[in-house]
Amino acid sequence: MKNQVAIITGASKGLGLAVARLLAQRDYRLVINARRANELREAEKELGRYTDVVAVAGDVSEIAEEIAGRALQEFGRIDVLVNNASTIGRSPMPPLEHHPWQSLLLIYKINVVAPLHLAQLVIPGMKLRGSGTIINITSDAGVNAYPGWGGYGSSKAALAHASRILAAELKATGIRVLDVDPGDMNTEMHRLAEPGVDLSHLPDPRQVAPAIVALLEPQLLRAVV
Repeated sequence: MKNQVAIITGASKGLGLAVARLLAQRDYRLVINARRANELREAEKELGRYTDVVAVAGDVSEIAEEIAGRALQEFGRIDVLVNNASTIGRSPMPPLEHHPWQSLLLIYKINVVAPLHLAQLVIPGMKLRGSGTIINITSDAGVNAYPGWGGYGSSKAALAHASRILAAELKATGIRVLDVDPGDMNTEMHRLAEPGVDLSHLPDPRQVAPAIVALLEPQLLRAVV
């Protein structure tokens, strides 16, 4: 496990940070990304108490090559990619009939294109080793038609289906592609999506993260050192 390397986007808070904490405690070496540099540095400092960490701040839709490149430069391999970063666009979220196309383009760029781009960058090395796991965080908003969630929900539906196609294409390579719906959580993004709504009854991301990390156990057992 000490030779395992994971990239986690959206890792400065919420589910991404919760997953990063658990992987750090399992001796993963980490490459973490988030848009807010100050928060990402705090996460890097915390996680650095357990493992080697490289923080790459910026919009994942603009710096995917830098993220993957730093992982290979610092650690020489990428075993796990957790595409967790996403955006809801405007807050409060407008209905689709009034949703500006520029906002929709940004949502799709971050929520769909960036995860697929990062996957494209990590797949060649995973193929060479015959193992790897790509986890794309999706949402029930990509399945259920919630009014007002059109931009975010449709982007997550696109990511989920793209994940299934990628999984089918990589079936014989030893690479697993998983689309994971973590369920509703009490996160900053959810609070921005529904301003003023009490979310205190929803699970904290720290309660959800162990189930996602558990998906990596088969990967740990068959890892190539």
